[in-house]
Amino acid sequence: MPVNRNALIRYKTLDKCLQNRYRKWTLNDLIDACSDALYEYEGIDKGVSKRTVQADIQVMRSDKLGYNAPIIVVDKRYYTYEEPTYSITNIPLTDQDLNRLTDAVAFMKQFKGFSHFKELDGMVQKLEDHIYSQKTQTKPVIDFEKNDNLKGLEYLDVLYQAIIKKEVLKITYQSFKARSANSFAFHPYLLKEFRNRWFLIGIKEGAAGIMNLALDRIEGIEASELWFQESEDFEAESYFKDAIGVSISPKAKVEEVRLYVNYQHAPYVLTKPLHHSQELIEKDHYGITIALKVQHNFELEKAILGFGEGVKVLAPDRLRRKIKERINANIDLYNTEITERGLRAAGQKLTHKGLTVLNHLYSRREIKLLNNTLHKKLGDRLKEENGIVRQLLVNQPALVRVLFNRNLTRLVESIDPSAVLVKATFFNKPPRESYYQNWHQPKGLALVSKDARLQLETIPDEILGRIFCIRIHLDDTQESNGQQFVLPGSHNKRFTKEEINLLSNNSHSYAPDLHAGSVLLMNALLLSNFSTPPSLKRRRVIHLEFTSSKLSDGFEWAEALEF
Repeated sequence: MPVNRNALIRYKTLDKCLQNRYRKWTLNDLIDACSDALYEYEGIDKGVSKRTVQADIQVMRSDKLGYNAPIIVVDKRYYTYEEPTYSITNIPLTDQDLNRLTDAVAFMKQFKGFSHFKELDGMVQKLEDHIYSQKTQTKPVIDFEKNDNLKGLEYLDVLYQAIIKKEVLKITYQSFKARSANSFAFHPYLLKEFRNRWFLIGIKEGAAGIMNLALDRIEGIEASELWFQESEDFEAESYFKDAIGVSISPKAKVEEVRLYVNYQHAPYVLTKPLHHSQELIEKDHYGITIALKVQHNFELEKAILGFGEGVKVLAPDRLRRKIKERINANIDLYNTEITERGLRAAGQKLTHKGLTVLNHLYSRREIKLLNNTLHKKLGDRLKEENGIVRQLLVNQPALVRVLFNRNLTRLVESIDPSAVLVKATFFNKPPRESYYQNWHQPKGLALVSKDARLQLETIPDEILGRIFCIRIHLDDTQESNGQQFVLPGSHNKRFTKEEINLLSNNSHSYAPDLHAGSVLLMNALLLSNFSTPPSLKRRRVIHLEFTSSKLSDGFEWAEALEF
């Protein structure tokens, strides 16, 4: 039975309505829905008659088109499907349909190899595989790459129609770098797929250059009444010609990128070139040298890094430096990894010796971010307060997010899950006060009276003994910029001045070898002092103190902070 296009639109509309079980559909509702659909797709504004829709329902219920749709009437008024999961799009293909599709595939395969029909190759294979599995009732023998969980695919048809009809869209979008979404008018020109992700190419209203939007970052699309802006300069083939991926910069120059590929990875690069401009420059027993003429963008870096140790950048120098930086940052991720075994060992050393050193708790990138944030936030306070900033996180809470990375948080929780931060101080250089220069134990921590709001400086020794300190070093420690000396095992009691002198004169002190990103974990009562050489260089340290000890009624910590 031949079916015209208008009838197919009505069947599809009725099917969509009857699948929606959140609404009760009367016959008049179905008539209105079909009329709206015909107007939207075909521009027919005369509407649909009651008799036509009733006839369509009968056809869908029958076997004429193979639908056999289980359409029922509830309460003698509302239409719906008896089976909640039924849809006319889910019905299996008939033998007649399969035969027609087989003929169509055979016809399209005749054009295989022609450049104009190259885009059809994947489609033909998909159809052929689907027909084969339907006819033989076996599993498919071709599995195409797909990502069913990819966000934004629901916008493909809307964007496709907007590009064809040259319509401006109001898009709500949030990039990975943005803190919140924003809405703007967008003139769409092209949908592009790259590495199984979809991108919309076009111009943002008020902007001059072409930009791309990842569909998985789109949060909403609405129609806009703005006049569509054509771009005479945009040609998809030439626009993407000199780049890998979708990140194109009109101002970036095209460079010759030379890569050395070892013999293990060379076959993969030769059989699947990184770019259409790829040329083989040299070949030996150890590998190959290839050249690409492309822009330097994120996708190029990602393609190179994807080969791991198999590819080395020979030129240009800027790309070579960038790849080395990213490789070093990646190595940092492994070097800064702290294990459960390492955490247990740190807790045991803290108990028995009063201290331990944990190397590379922060990566070089995190150290750089900490230094930049500190100097940006503190500024002139570093000069005014002689290089020592107390109550650091009370006055600069934004630093908490930067300071408490995953490693530091895990370390604190492994020592005492109930601990809170009770002191935070930043030393821009080793302290010069005689108190710090001599062997000492801390006098106490700042407490505040809840009633009089008075600051006190002493707390019981039993509480002080349960406080542990974490000193985060942002620079390497060496003789030229001052070192911290400690007496291991001196953390079990409060000593008198005479006892401190006796211990320091008859014990071997220890100066931990600390590098930028390392942490000194120590008990608060551990005896220590600092060296401050005459030719003092900068040495930045963040000193944190933690405890879960409870104070007597009426007092609270002056700097208490739950992280």
